[in-house]
Amino acid sequence: MGHRLSKIYTRTGDDGTTGLGDGARVTKDDACIEALGTVDELNSLIGVLLCEVTTGPLMQTLTEIQHALFDLGGELSLPNHSAIKEQHVTDLEQALDALNADLSPLKEFILPGGARAAAVCHLARAVCRRAERRVASLSRARDLSPSVLRYLNRLSDLLFVMARSLNRAQGKPDVLWRPDRRST
Repeated sequence: MGHRLSKIYTRTGDDGTTGLGDGARVTKDDACIEALGTVDELNSLIGVLLCEVTTGPLMQTLTEIQHALFDLGGELSLPNHSAIKEQHVTDLEQALDALNADLSPLKEFILPGGARAAAVCHLARAVCRRAERRVASLSRARDLSPSVLRYLNRLSDLLFVMARSLNRAQGKPDVLWRPDRRST
């Protein structure tokens, strides 16, 4: 592969527009750019999480997720391009099932927190849900593969379970929501 980015600034976006993968120009607040930007934000946050999770199967899973999110962004940027397949969803489900098997069943809601890695994972889950909402909005304006929304939905579930697993691995309990708490 040759040099793809020999010059970082092009000045073509100075008018408030940006280019899609097919060359089309759209405003920077277009539904597609909102979805792309949120997926990019999620991918960046997974990168932060990888600063906390540096070895083992979780690191491998998170790295694969980063690649898939980049592919997903390509799919959003190129109308009629399909990169996220059902196998991507199945892979997330398998990772989710494997992690969840070692966790105790939840009887209460939990709050984001515990170990630092778990808290970052919860933040990634929340951004993933926003990405899912942005992609759902985009899907009303143009045809997208159903696998894209399923992937983001399953990824947010995986990030939730991963946060619980990270807490468990670091000896931190889940932070339970207490609806009967009293303010002092």
